[in-house]
Amino acid sequence: MSAKAMEDLTAVVPTDDFHALEEKIYRTIELLKEAREAKAAAERTAARLREQLESHDDQTQALRAENVALRREREEVRTRVEKMLKQIDTLTQEESGA
Repeated sequence: MSAKAMEDLTAVVPTDDFHALEEKIYRTIELLKEAREAKAAAERTAARLREQLESHDDQTQALRAENVALRREREEVRTRVEKMLKQIDTLTQEESGA
């Protein structure tokens, strides 16, 4: 601000009011800086959480696939055990009848 403009402003606005206004402007600037820093921190946190979410999604998909494979394997084992039990029953019946 030029000296002439400053003199004009001082003539219109009393010095105490000018200093109060100046303080308010500086406080507003500080609040703006803090808000920008908080926004940047929030954006970093959001990015970190998105990465974690994607990682958890990948883990969830892997666990689901493993779960399906284990169920399939359990069903195969159940079928084989039932087949063996039938064979044992057949052998036991043959021994009883013989």
